[in-house]
Amino acid sequence: MPAPRKFTHEQLRAAALALVDQHGLAGLTMRSLAAVLGTGAMTIYNYVDGREGLEHLVTEAVMSEARWSIEPDADWGQEVTAIAEGLWRSARAHPHAIPLILTRRSIDETTLAPSEALLRALARSGRSGGELLVAFRAVSAFITGFAQVELTGPLSTERGEDLTSITDRIAALPSDRFAKLIEIARAALDSDPEIEFRAGLGIVLAGLGWQANHPTRSPAGTSPQQADGKSVER
Repeated sequence: MPAPRKFTHEQLRAAALALVDQHGLAGLTMRSLAAVLGTGAMTIYNYVDGREGLEHLVTEAVMSEARWSIEPDADWGQEVTAIAEGLWRSARAHPHAIPLILTRRSIDETTLAPSEALLRALARSGRSGGELLVAFRAVSAFITGFAQVELTGPLSTERGEDLTSITDRIAALPSDRFAKLIEIARAALDSDPEIEFRAGLGIVLAGLGWQANHPTRSPAGTSPQQADGKSVER
């Protein structure tokens, strides 16, 4: 009879995420996870398959935190917005984990559940197959891309520098070369990330809504001319 397992999967992923939050990805090792759990590093190998397994714990932990609320009379765009905001909030709450979310593929049910919810919401727009795939990738790219820009973009405050100092530094750049960067840096002083996210997502959804209702909409991977059996003149 196998010995009872000392740690639950939820305990492991919570401890792994806490390590990444505090020390970054470099701080996540078998030894450090074992220390947090009060056991030996070799014990962790009974639960986790090397570095890939550690990173999988982190991505699963972040996705498991995604929460959203949908009104009963919400249309497809409102439902997509609610789910997207839930995913974005869970990602930005753990900035050190964002590189893993962007680069690690996970196929466990906990990680895939938000994707399925997003797909079902997008399917309410009348999309299926290739068109649903394109819409899903467009919205998913916006969610993760927005989080990444907050983390690594020119206005990022992730390294502890306050936004006013960043804006002052950008304002000192040659205005003839960086006029628009200076403009948005000043605008960022009075902006709010959640308002920005919702507005940006609104642009994406407006495009998807137009495409869904446009009579010349074509299947994914073809141009309108190709869909009509016509060649494109060059």
